[in-house]
Amino acid sequence: MAEKIWDVHCHFPRNWQDPDNYDPAKEIDLRADALRSAGVVKASLLSGGRMGLGYDESLTFARRHEDLFIPSAMIDPDEITGQEVRRLHSIGYRGLKMIGVRRPYDDYKYFGVYQVAEELDMPILMHMGVIGGGVDYSIMHPRRDAKAASTMERMRSAGRMQPRDISAMRMRPFHMDTIANNFPALKLIGAHMGGTGNYDEAASVTRWRHNVYLDLSGGDTIERHAVERRLVGYEIGVEKITWGSDCNNDEIQMHVEHLENVFEQSGLTEDQKHRIRWANAAEIFGFEQPTFARE
Repeated sequence: MAEKIWDVHCHFPRNWQDPDNYDPAKEIDLRADALRSAGVVKASLLSGGRMGLGYDESLTFARRHEDLFIPSAMIDPDEITGQEVRRLHSIGYRGLKMIGVRRPYDDYKYFGVYQVAEELDMPILMHMGVIGGGVDYSIMHPRRDAKAASTMERMRSAGRMQPRDISAMRMRPFHMDTIANNFPALKLIGAHMGGTGNYDEAASVTRWRHNVYLDLSGGDTIERHAVERRLVGYEIGVEKITWGSDCNNDEIQMHVEHLENVFEQSGLTEDQKHRIRWANAAEIFGFEQPTFARE
């Protein structure tokens, strides 16, 4: 029997190249098929907010696969209030996602959102570090790689190379330390193992804050660093790590296979693998109750 997987970082699908040619019902079905084929049985579906369909409409499509998707709302804490978080919870959202904030995550202005999320037991997935998704210049450059040149041109035509008020300094793991100290029952997941420049910060916070976790999403580089820098099971305890896809349908299976390679190269036991694939996320979202050792 295949091991079940919880995907904590699954975006509501969009057609970025041709947004006018977009059928949400078809796209959500294709995403569900790809997840199930890869062994994913629960996925935190990041929906609404600044991009794509609104919160209410997203839910109608997520409910096509109620057994699979756990709705999580993409929110802008500069625009949304605790009252709106309550409304999102009342209509079916069970988690939140934050990215691209205009203030540091631990700014006092955001505390109203955190207070309500803690009260309602809504875990928050937080992007950490630099926002990627374009050309990775450490691997390829438009000067010598046609795919990189094509990607750069597509980003330019879509407006993604215009000035934007985004800073990795506002999305650091140490911000989760402030939040965790003020809201100790609030469950936080730092995406991408804290971000490629922030592994030490991420390890430090997860080492000492009970409800702070990380996800392994972010692609080949994060997966490679997880092994080469001895992050999984060494600097970061296995009870603190979850898995997320954060990719296109045709890449999900590949990253599940990469996850298994990380396990093998890190020398994890079957119980430790199960925690990262499933148990940690299931406990974070309240589907399973944590157990604790006794004398």
